[in-house]
Amino acid sequence: MTSTVPALGTRTAEGSALQAVLLDMDGTLVDTEGFWWDVEVEVFAALGHALDDSWRHVVVGGPMTRSAGFLIEATGADITFDALSVLLNRGFEDRIGTALPLMPGAARLLAELAEHEIPTALVSASHRRIIDRVLTALGPQHFSLTVAGDEVARTKPHPDPYLLAAAGLGADPARCAVVEDTATGVAAAEAAGCQVVAVPSVAPIAPAPRRTVVTSLEEVDLAFLRGLMTQMR
Repeated sequence: MTSTVPALGTRTAEGSALQAVLLDMDGTLVDTEGFWWDVEVEVFAALGHALDDSWRHVVVGGPMTRSAGFLIEATGADITFDALSVLLNRGFEDRIGTALPLMPGAARLLAELAEHEIPTALVSASHRRIIDRVLTALGPQHFSLTVAGDEVARTKPHPDPYLLAAAGLGADPARCAVVEDTATGVAAAEAAGCQVVAVPSVAPIAPAPRRTVVTSLEEVDLAFLRGLMTQMR
C-alpha cells in the first residue's frame, strides 16, 4: 500500500547491491510536464497576462513555490501565491481527470520492480492531492511510500525529499537509484548522494559522475539499475 513517509530509519549498505529505486512523477512516469505549462498559460491569460514561452524552462520541473513565484513577479499579476496555487492545482486536476498518458516504458518498469520486490518510492514536487490522483493511473501498489512536495520543509532541488524516501525504505542513499527528468530533480537526487538516471523531458541534461543520461525509460530496466551500482565499485 502507498503511504506517506514513515518514521525515519537507516540501514547500513553492504556491498554494492541496489537497495531501492526512487522515481520522480511528472515528466518521468507520466507525460504531464506540458500540462502544467498549459494550465499556467490559461490561468495567467484569465488574469490578463501572456506568458513568454522562454519562461517555460524556468518553471517546468520545479516546485510550485518557485514556478508560481517567478510567474507572479515576471508578469506583475495581481494575485497571491496561495490563490495562484489553488488555481494551478485545480486546472491540473481537471486535465489529468480526462487524460493521463504514461511515459514510454513506465508501466513495464514499475511492473518489473514490483515483480522482483524492489523497494520503490514515488518522490515528487507536486502536492499530495495531485499525487493521489495520479496514483490511480500508476497503481498505488507499485510504491512502498510516496513523498509529496507539500510534505517536506524543503522540496527539490534540496535533497530532503530523497533523503526522506531512502530513510523511509531503510536504504542507504548511495545504494538508491533515482530516475528524474529535470535538472532540478537531478540536483536534489545528487545532493542526497544517490545514483541518478536522467531522462530529459524539457531541457537537455549532460552526463556526469554518478549520473547516467538516457533518452527514454524504455532503456531502463532492473538489470540496468543494478548495473549502476556495480559501476560504483
